[in-house]
Amino acid sequence: MTETMPDFTDRTDFEDADRGLVARPTAGTVTADDGRVVWSFDDTAFLDGERPDTVHPGLWRQSQLCARAGLYEVTDGIYQIRGYDLSNMTLIEGEHGAVVVDPLISAECARAGLELYRTQRGDRPVTAVIFTHSHIDHFGGVHGVLDPGADVPVLAPEGFIENSVAENVYAGTAMLRRGMYHTGVNLVRGPNGLVGTGLGFTASTGTPGLVRETLTVRDTGQEEALDGVLFRFQMTPDTEAPSEMNFLLPERRALCMAENATHNLHNILTLRGAVVRDARIWSRYLHEALELFADEADVLFASHHWPTWGHDRIRAFLGEQRDLYGYLHDQTLRLANQGHTGTEIAELLELPPALSRAWHARGYYGSVSHNVKAVYQRYMGWYDGNPASLWEHPPVETAKRYVDCIGGIDAVLEKGRGYLAAGDLRFAAQLLKHAVFAAPGNTDAKELLAQAFERLAHGAECATWRNNYLTGAQELRHGVKHTALGAGTMVGALSVEQVFDSLAIRVNGPRAWDESLTLHWHFTDLGEMYRMTLRNGVLVHSRTGAPADGADLGLSLTKADLLGMVSGKGLENVRLTGDPAVLKTLLSVLDAPDPNFAIVTP
Repeated sequence: MTETMPDFTDRTDFEDADRGLVARPTAGTVTADDGRVVWSFDDTAFLDGERPDTVHPGLWRQSQLCARAGLYEVTDGIYQIRGYDLSNMTLIEGEHGAVVVDPLISAECARAGLELYRTQRGDRPVTAVIFTHSHIDHFGGVHGVLDPGADVPVLAPEGFIENSVAENVYAGTAMLRRGMYHTGVNLVRGPNGLVGTGLGFTASTGTPGLVRETLTVRDTGQEEALDGVLFRFQMTPDTEAPSEMNFLLPERRALCMAENATHNLHNILTLRGAVVRDARIWSRYLHEALELFADEADVLFASHHWPTWGHDRIRAFLGEQRDLYGYLHDQTLRLANQGHTGTEIAELLELPPALSRAWHARGYYGSVSHNVKAVYQRYMGWYDGNPASLWEHPPVETAKRYVDCIGGIDAVLEKGRGYLAAGDLRFAAQLLKHAVFAAPGNTDAKELLAQAFERLAHGAECATWRNNYLTGAQELRHGVKHTALGAGTMVGALSVEQVFDSLAIRVNGPRAWDESLTLHWHFTDLGEMYRMTLRNGVLVHSRTGAPADGADLGLSLTKADLLGMVSGKGLENVRLTGDPAVLKTLLSVLDAPDPNFAIVTP
């Protein structure tokens, strides 16, 4: 099967990526208050050179495009900060200042981007903030553009806070750890390491935050005027994020597609982990956007990559993006209904030539292979229908048995060397994974698997595949590079219920099986009371108006006291009524998440 490739002589994307440049960054780095570098513009300098053999030509091209950094004019009164983080920050000028859309991941980068904008456009105040969706690279830098207590509208789609917390707090530790592989943040920058993520270069390492919206967008067609600028919204839930929206600026003839239509094939299920997205509805919402907005827009921009100008090009772009997700959805189910499993379909399915030739449909961030498996998973789950798959041994026990069947670890390594020499890198990695899990102390096994990963990375067009392979190789050779959890100031935006939910997730069930506790919480600053019970290893809470009668322990405190308690700062300001040992028991059954768990070793 010969793959259809786009035209490498087509320089349209480069022209679009450079169009409207107003100013380059004024410094080489962005730093935190303690002097730590959280973003370096010099990290991408190597991309100015010739492509090495260690990087797929399509990925090298995409990384060159994503490396452009500075302030860009999209159209009259609309500017973007690009290359200051994984995502873009958009500034829409109004009557009195600027509306900020999607303020990056970290406060430091958002602040630096805003300063660059102001050096060119004057010291305009931020008059409103819009979060297009519930991923951290689109809201995390909010404290870099809003001062504490700032009284400006903050808009977000319905479900924004709930979905932001679910992803970044409830499953935050696991996603952050896998995100180290996904973004390649610990890799050396350069042609043998990190060259990008497909969406941008990588994620900044500054301070993320979260604020609650003051105005919720619930309906397609909803209009809001912010600083004298009219916004018309389209709700797109369960597309690229569970809570997401596009918007049209009819007076500027500009369409923002959030992260629903960018210059690559996106993820139906991101490799860092997330809720499986709905490719069918994603395609439908792209079609709806085309019908609703395309004839009213002269430019289309998004929260990643560069804009698309011109009515005909906008229609073609949206149509091809629509067909991309629709094709993956429909053809996966067609083949599933013929009896193929997700893994089999990933080998069978190829895109139509017209889509394969479109640069913006290439798999730099998502891939056809893992997106097909995600569509299958959404409908069919993890089970492939073969009863042999119902009760397989876990990885270590499986590995021991494979090694035994092949004749011992030395025989497995010899076979692995043979597959590596023959260029069958995929099976070499499958086989040598068992060697590492069966004999984790065997340095030859780790090195051979690292070599397989490294060679797979060098041929990968998908940046996230490359980053996963290279990070796996790095950890096999050097161990896990410990990283601090980057919760930043997000926790302050959680409701009491969400804090309690995050505690319930940490309860060590077996350790708490025999405990039976009842607590009454009174939050004096909120005027709220909650009843909490621990039974059968399950922590349950509910809002109540009842007094603390029958509770083993009553606590009178503020929400800030609760956050301090959860972070281990003590109980100085908490008034206790009843048995203080109850709280000690509750805290004793909470596990601490491990942000450095092993992935490529047992």
